[in-house]
Amino acid sequence: MTIRSGERQQQTCTPSRVLLTGGRAPITLDLARMLHRFGHRVYIAESMEQHLCRGSGVVEQCALVPSPRHQTTAYLSALEACVKRWQIDLLIPMCEEIFYVAQGAEQLRKHCRVLVSSPEQLHALHHKYDFIQLAKSMGLSVPDTYLIQNSQEQLEIQHVLIKSGEWVWKPVYSRFAAKVRMPIHQAPPGEELISRGSPWVAQRYIHGRGLCTYSVVHEGQLVAHATYESKFRTGDVGASVFFEQVEHDGAYQWVKQFVQQVAFSGQIGFDFIEESDGRVYAIECNPRATSGIHLFHPGDGLVRALLEPESLLNEKKEITPQSGDKAMLALPMLGSGIRQANSRANLRSWMTAWHRARDVVYTRQDKHPFFAQIAVVLAAWRIARAQRITLTEALTHDIEWNGEQQ
Repeated sequence: MTIRSGERQQQTCTPSRVLLTGGRAPITLDLARMLHRFGHRVYIAESMEQHLCRGSGVVEQCALVPSPRHQTTAYLSALEACVKRWQIDLLIPMCEEIFYVAQGAEQLRKHCRVLVSSPEQLHALHHKYDFIQLAKSMGLSVPDTYLIQNSQEQLEIQHVLIKSGEWVWKPVYSRFAAKVRMPIHQAPPGEELISRGSPWVAQRYIHGRGLCTYSVVHEGQLVAHATYESKFRTGDVGASVFFEQVEHDGAYQWVKQFVQQVAFSGQIGFDFIEESDGRVYAIECNPRATSGIHLFHPGDGLVRALLEPESLLNEKKEITPQSGDKAMLALPMLGSGIRQANSRANLRSWMTAWHRARDVVYTRQDKHPFFAQIAVVLAAWRIARAQRITLTEALTHDIEWNGEQQ
């Protein structure tokens, strides 16, 4: 049975104390509000001093913790201390710090439930080449993908590939389409990038519509699922800033088969390309929370899926957003609108989307996070300048995972 998020539920979760990591992310703020609305007490552990959840009226307390990436042992110790001090029932990692939480999950589970898969499984799904090979072994549709581990392999493969069609080049570890080289910019990654020991993949470019999914899974069974189209982004191939629920059985069946065969538990997202004939090809996997969370507003069903997945499975219920539900990140959406100004049709489409979607950051009952966005961006800008990286990279600099400590 499919239950639309927002429909009245016969049963609600027992009030719990929930610790979320990644307070900088809009998805964390949105989930915190959902949890609070249904009587749960929400706590935040974040390694950036400035973040969206700081000052939010739905959060009980926030803790500033060490960087998961640069101080992993200290981070896990701080996380354990938070769990014990606040008597947490459930810990939900929301961003890429999930890979570090997974390393300490055995110790953390002595004190609370931790919504995380094994480090080995997370790595296999996060690695852009290993994921493709795994899905291919199941008979699922994926584009041709080649692994490039050194500059000599790059030269050999590049010579063949560029003559045989259009290809996308991207690091095996990346997020928000960072450093992706699209066919329109056919140049592959520079030799110096690969020679540093950072593998890349070359993936056949598929013309079609981009789709994304977000799912909550328990022991290989879907308990919540959303498929959404991403019409507007921070750049040509950047992070999505507008989300619209669509019904797509092909993407749903692909995800259902995959998570069942790998016996996954937790939150997971996939990026797809849909060809004109309706067939979908998975191009990468994000074994963590993704922006599909925003479509489950007001989120009563999603809260049950995260806190009590067994009860939904026993009732044979699956939570999904209402068809056509829309959400956006208003400030970056404005930036996307500027890029649409050169086309009247594109601008009209953007304006329609703007007027029909809710901003996931601003609410009248909890205004502080909207204004906190300025402080978050300024803090990230300082990091970007100091580290000589992009603003997008700075937002995940202290939490991202690139295969360390496998």
